[in-house]
Amino acid sequence: MKKFILGISCFYHDSAAALISEGEIITAVQEERFSRKKHDSSFPINSIKYCLDSQKIDLRDIESIIYYEKPFLTFERLLETYLGIAPRGARSFIAAMQVWLKEKLFLKTELKNKFKFIQKKLVQDLEPHIPEILFAEHHQSHAAAAFYPSPFEDAAILCMDAVGEWATTSAWIGKNNQIKPLWEISFPHSLGLLYSAFTYYCGFKVNSGEYKLMGLAPYGKPNYVDKIKNNLIDIKEDGSFRLNISYFKYHRGFQMTSKKFHNLFGAAPRSRETEITQFHMDLAASIQVVTEEIVLKIARSLKEETGLKNLCLAGGVALNCVANGKLLEEKIFDEIWVQPASGDAGSSIGSALLVWYEHYKKPRIINKNDSMKGSYLGCNFSNEEIINYLNKINAPFEKLDDEELFEELAKLLDEGKVIGWFN
Repeated sequence: MKKFILGISCFYHDSAAALISEGEIITAVQEERFSRKKHDSSFPINSIKYCLDSQKIDLRDIESIIYYEKPFLTFERLLETYLGIAPRGARSFIAAMQVWLKEKLFLKTELKNKFKFIQKKLVQDLEPHIPEILFAEHHQSHAAAAFYPSPFEDAAILCMDAVGEWATTSAWIGKNNQIKPLWEISFPHSLGLLYSAFTYYCGFKVNSGEYKLMGLAPYGKPNYVDKIKNNLIDIKEDGSFRLNISYFKYHRGFQMTSKKFHNLFGAAPRSRETEITQFHMDLAASIQVVTEEIVLKIARSLKEETGLKNLCLAGGVALNCVANGKLLEEKIFDEIWVQPASGDAGSSIGSALLVWYEHYKKPRIINKNDSMKGSYLGCNFSNEEIINYLNKINAPFEKLDDEELFEELAKLLDEGKVIGWFN
């Protein structure tokens, strides 16, 4: 009988659920696909239900459920940070504590209650069966998502994001079915949060608009690199770094940058939907150059430290494909594998694989082709389902066969129309 493991990420950013069986990723899906709320962070009830329905199983068939981080360590970080800066950050502290006391501090109980509700809905059990609930560390989940689906028997692993419990950048070694930590850089010193600070300052939404900042960079000149390196961040030769926290507010308030940051660059943060100027393009180019420098330096020191020829990447910073391209060009490692779902959503996959390989000590299955199955791990929609839905909402539509469809597409493109393609 197959063993199923369910991994979940939620309550912070990008809620998701993933189902694995015998080390194989069966399905993985984000809650935003069902709720239609971008970066939905609520409990992924629809994602979990889809994972179970896709295999025609319920919670009685699940061996273990794993949550992608350890909430008590995150709570410890919040308390220590706020106590260290008190009385500043009081409003932010009160807001955070209200959420924590309501749903995050006693997360295991909260998760059990949520799963009881799901199981009752699925099979109407009087006494629902709840599998064991396990917890992984945030960067451990990232590292597992980076290494276990990779085609490598062994590799160095680099995880870079805003922050997990404490870690913001961490290095690991993956070998066969185990991952072991090497070192980490801790909050508040964070490359992800530095990049997000510039995302905020240039008028884009944090945890959402970073790709816009990266896309803006080629239109600018890196005129502010020295200003960033001389004031905001101290970068060592091995790629480790420390931020000058006096320029930031992310650790004590609702904003990312302080007045000192604004004075340094001579302007207030750009308001959303206002004009993007050459100044913002140059800032984007500058922080992109600094990010690439750090990533390359860390990669070189990691190669020297481990002697391994392969590198796996995960965490939000690993979604910076331009930096990844520079890393590839430099040929520091022979092969590089980036987890396609490098953000928190992908940690649902990583945490589930972590249970299979480290908790149950199973031998690792290495798929030299693609364990992520092209990332086509989510929902399927048949023509019949789509037509039924369009009829249900009284949407005007026309059904074409393939030949007619491509002729019509060619005609519309030739007319300069924009095409939305769903497949």
